[in-house]
Amino acid sequence: MVRYAAHEIQPAKSARARGSYLRVSFKNTRETAQAINGWKLQRAVAFLENVVEKKEAVPFRRFCGSIGRTAQGKQFGVTRARWPVKSAQFLLGLLKNAESNADAKGLDSSNLVVKHIQVNQAPKQRRRTYRAHGRINPYMSSPCHIELILTEGDEAVEKSDAVVAHGERLNSRQRGVRVRKALTAA
Repeated sequence: MVRYAAHEIQPAKSARARGSYLRVSFKNTRETAQAINGWKLQRAVAFLENVVEKKEAVPFRRFCGSIGRTAQGKQFGVTRARWPVKSAQFLLGLLKNAESNADAKGLDSSNLVVKHIQVNQAPKQRRRTYRAHGRINPYMSSPCHIELILTEGDEAVEKSDAVVAHGERLNSRQRGVRVRKALTAA
């Protein structure tokens, strides 16, 4: 059995999938994975399909050197975004695999959430390219390992009126303002 990075997630309520030594860019895949982390499964699949069709862009936050700007990044609050098609296709395959694993376990696939997703660097693969004047330069690829865990989402429960009416949370400055206002009114 393989070890996953997340230990605290209950295996009975979760489904897992992983890929090792995948020949897809580590940096692009990391950014794409962070974009869908915490999302519901249906939304994540729809987003990745839109990335493949270039209808939605993946925000680049960490590995964003020399990344162009696009208006499609505004929905994430960034300007630098791209459409890493190959990374999206690999992640789509893993999400489908995890969904199949969830169905085999008897989990409700309409309520699944991407609870954990992690991308690690795999060993670089080495080729070479021939340059001018008889020189040779390395031509490295940067493959990656991907692991993800889907869990059943918790059902949203509305707060009762008693809890809402009990009081709002105030910081010390807000409490001080209310105390001074009460003292001056008295």
